Amino acid sequence: MSQDDAGIDLETSLGYLLKEASSALRTAMEAVLRPLGMTITHYSCLELLAQRPGLSNSELARGAFVTRQSMNVLLQALERDGYVARPAEARVGKVLPTELTPRGRQSLAEATAAVRSVEIRMLAGLSPAEQAGARRALRSMIVNLRDEAPER
Repeated sequence: MSQDDAGIDLETSLGYLLKEASSALRTAMEAVLRPLGMTITHYSCLELLAQRPGLSNSELARGAFVTRQSMNVLLQALERDGYVARPAEARVGKVLPTELTPRGRQSLAEATAAVRSVEIRMLAGLSPAEQAGARRALRSMIVNLRDEAPER
């Protein structure tokens, strides 16, 4: 049997290891965000708005890896609960830029500390050089997969 016919060795498959790491990261993040009354998408939305105020619903959805419809439902809930504010009318076109409120910023600060603790756990035992190498490798993989169309 050739190497191509052997299938994927789950112990050495980078794709499988990335999925396993992603799942472990998600579980750990959910565990620290749940006591704060947040989901990962809720946290991601607040973090994106803190770093890029005024993002549209579509931009937030892309950044949080959810559909526009899911983001719209989340934004309505965040606005209702006082975490974000949106203008009643769009200044240009249909875009309603969203911004964090003081309550949103406070909630984000708590969540950021919790998520950072997960990242510190995840990176424990890796030197700064190894951490930088991991970031470079992951960025390269992302670029390769986004830029390359599958061959047929």
